[in-house]
Amino acid sequence: MTAIASFANHLPVKIRFGEGIASTIPAVLAELATSSVFVMVDEGIEAHNPAVALLLRDLDAIDDLRIARFDKPAAEPTIAMVDEATAALAASGATCVLAIGGGSVIDTAKAARLCAQLGTDFRGFLASSPGYPAPQVALIAVPTSAGTGSEVSGGSVVSDPEAGRKNGIANANLRAQYALVDPLLTHSMPPSMTANTGIDALAQAIAGMVATCRTPIGDAIALEAIRMMTPALVSAYRDGSDAEARAAMSCGSMMAGLTMNVSDCSAEHSLGQAIGGIRHVPHGLTIGLMLAQTLAREAAHVPAVLERVADAMGEPDDGSGDGSRAVRAVDRILAELDFPVLRSLDIGPNDLDTLADLALEDYFITMAPVPWTKDEVIAAFSAALALEARVV
Repeated sequence: MTAIASFANHLPVKIRFGEGIASTIPAVLAELATSSVFVMVDEGIEAHNPAVALLLRDLDAIDDLRIARFDKPAAEPTIAMVDEATAALAASGATCVLAIGGGSVIDTAKAARLCAQLGTDFRGFLASSPGYPAPQVALIAVPTSAGTGSEVSGGSVVSDPEAGRKNGIANANLRAQYALVDPLLTHSMPPSMTANTGIDALAQAIAGMVATCRTPIGDAIALEAIRMMTPALVSAYRDGSDAEARAAMSCGSMMAGLTMNVSDCSAEHSLGQAIGGIRHVPHGLTIGLMLAQTLAREAAHVPAVLERVADAMGEPDDGSGDGSRAVRAVDRILAELDFPVLRSLDIGPNDLDTLADLALEDYFITMAPVPWTKDEVIAAFSAALALEARVV
């Protein structure tokens, strides 16, 4: 046995989970004693998500509730989007923010709430580093995807297209006060989005086991999230109406978000976000493109950890004890999801040096169990680039 190192965890988010739980939003608003709410949603969400359309109609019907609505444009948050949302929130005078959408909507809401309270734009916040005050306006997060776990995390990732990089901010005071996780809101996700968001959630849970700052609490949550999501992800991808699979993914991704806060992400996010810096594609897609390659490297340093991950994934024991089972399980899931390969993004050998530099500048890679060298990063990208297709 080895001694358990000292650790501290703090996650003050009130979680409500279950089919139909989004209908309790009026009760949460009453608990907060608010009569003015800033509602942020994905632009055009009613057209493709009937459950959210009904939810928004019910909100509009609440007497004495003043609603200011902000439709976030499609794609991941940019500095311009955050600044626009910040101005709208400040002008609304709302005493509560209600973010209904994917991780990009919730991340935008977190950043906008912070900047509105500080009276600054996002670049101003990054430049002056004024800190993260306790929020004066409550945030209710209602995810419509099963991916980032942003509803329970203290992180927000905002892209800077001009600089070709992503800016991640994180603090306990960024977290929502309430997370209402309703699997019914995820049923309308198309297969590609189900795959992208789901592989991101699975990656976060696995990374929480790999990161150097892991704790026993994080391990416990991560392993259960991995156990739940491993069979559910492919099932939800193949049949979006599979209620059991959707519920498992919603719960598992929320738990992966908790894992990320108790522990952290690792190199898979740094390499993935480097791709996102030069190719503006969905976050989950970039993580999935590099997940197996980063885990293959980490298996050489923390094989026992990845053996536990493989057990949680239900991968048969082959007696190797080297962690390769976990990599094999991830490769199989990616193949069953018909996941794209790196070369599909028009990335070639000439891009690898830039990608490696971006990855090494990213915070998450510092959480790897052993520091990565530039040669190792280039080798991982090269291995991903060598894939012409995924084979089950």
